[in-house]
Amino acid sequence: METVNLDKAKEIIDQRLDQAKEVLESNEQVNDLIEKVQAKIDSVPVLKDALNDAKDVFSLLKSYVNKEYTDISPKVIGSMVSALLYLVTKKDLIPDNIPLLGVVDDLAVFGVALKIIGPELDTYREWKKDHSA
Repeated sequence: METVNLDKAKEIIDQRLDQAKEVLESNEQVNDLIEKVQAKIDSVPVLKDALNDAKDVFSLLKSYVNKEYTDISPKVIGSMVSALLYLVTKKDLIPDNIPLLGVVDDLAVFGVALKIIGPELDTYREWKKDHSA
C-alpha cells in the first residue's frame, strides 16, 4: 500500500489537470462532479468534518463555469477540480473500502488542493459576501 505525502498529492493533482480542463468546459460536467463528490462525502462520515470547505469550493466552481466569478488563475481552479476528480476515482492509492485508512489519500489530496486554492477561495468568499448583499 502506497502512502501519500505532499509531493505525491501534488503529483496526483498535476496528473488530472487535462481532465480538469475538460470538466471545466461544461456546466453539466461540473454539476455531475459536484454531485459525485457530495455523495462520497455523505457516504463517509469522517469526510464531512474534513471537507467542510467543500460547499464553498462547489459554489466557486459553479460561479466560475457560469462566468459569474472568473478572477481565479486557471492553475488554481484546475488543481481544485483535479482533487475533486481524485476523490471520486475508483482507483485510489489506498482503496476506499479499507475502514478509515481508505480515505487518507483522499483527504491528503484534497488538503493539498485547499492549500493551493486557499487564498483565492478566501477572495471568492469575500466577493460572494459583497455580491449577495
